[in-house]
Amino acid sequence: MKVGLVACSNGQKSVHRDELGKLKTYLGLEGIQCAESRFLYAKDGISGGTPKERAGELMMFYLDSSVDVIFDISGGDIANEILDYLDYDVIRKSGKRFWGYSDLTTVINAIYTKTENPSVLWQAKNLVWKSAEEQRQRFHDSVLGKGKSLYDFEYRFLQGSEMAGVVVGGNIRCLLKLMGTPYWPSMGQKILLLESYGGEEAQLRSYFAQLSQMGVFRRIAGLMLGTFTQYEKSSASQTVFELMRNYLPARLPVAKTEEIGHGSDAHAIVIGEYARFI
Repeated sequence: MKVGLVACSNGQKSVHRDELGKLKTYLGLEGIQCAESRFLYAKDGISGGTPKERAGELMMFYLDSSVDVIFDISGGDIANEILDYLDYDVIRKSGKRFWGYSDLTTVINAIYTKTENPSVLWQAKNLVWKSAEEQRQRFHDSVLGKGKSLYDFEYRFLQGSEMAGVVVGGNIRCLLKLMGTPYWPSMGQKILLLESYGGEEAQLRSYFAQLSQMGVFRRIAGLMLGTFTQYEKSSASQTVFELMRNYLPARLPVAKTEEIGHGSDAHAIVIGEYARFI
């Protein structure tokens, strides 16, 4: 197995070289070869390359028949810059899965919208972060073996008791960057996953209001809430569900998980694939 490592969003800082080295060492021990983008590290304090350069490097891995899967190890703000430079026909035909989280929500949902190919919402650097041991066990079981522990996560229903559909979404702030663009996913009968790292009450309320005004909550088949890291660590008196409740139709199934999001112990979820929650 061979992995292409890219940074479509903000470039990595030089202090993260050891982190990448540890990731490559672990993957090597698992028999996985790594090919690195030439634009992994920030050159101007923000990006590793121009949007066209970063997109070109990603497309190089889609075109390289020796590369089986693509891990984006970045995050930040600028992943949506590359969307107009991607060749979605090549991506569709490759069948390769793109993995990333946070700001890579933009790329993941654009890929689904343009190709219907699924991608994985998960950060590969979880394999060397705080919860590395359990993440490595899940990765070995689910990616190198035939298990599903990386993708199996616990959840509870807050409204309704069952939902099914193709999963779209991810980080709420980054997903909303696609609104009004050709990359916005169709929401009809989808399961919408929402999570966030940052965001105080006012910001989250504005995001929920925007989704409501777009008619999203009336069209989806269900809503899965992941972790809202900073808000849920604060002393807020209301839960995320309570913040958004007035925007949600009473008929809409809503579930909550503490295992999808930005935590180093987060499980993965496939965006663009059918799922059923009961």
